[in-house]
Amino acid sequence: MSQIAPRSTVELEPTNQLTGMDRCDSCGAQAYIRVTMASGELLFCAHHGNKFKEKLSSSAIAWHDESARLIDKDRA
Repeated sequence: MSQIAPRSTVELEPTNQLTGMDRCDSCGAQAYIRVTMASGELLFCAHHGNKFKEKLSSSAIAWHDESARLIDKDRA
């Protein structure tokens, strides 16, 4: 009989939700975007994340975007 080993999963994006303690590396506002680069992580507010997305997305390992949390669903 052979045994099948469980598959290991690789997560491309961090699972830790960004909090109010996470600050934008550009302006210090609350970060809603985490970019994982080969050299480390960058944190951005929604404004700066959108500003740098085109430039960084080609070399980013992962792009974790929680900016949808800014939309108040009760107002929509």
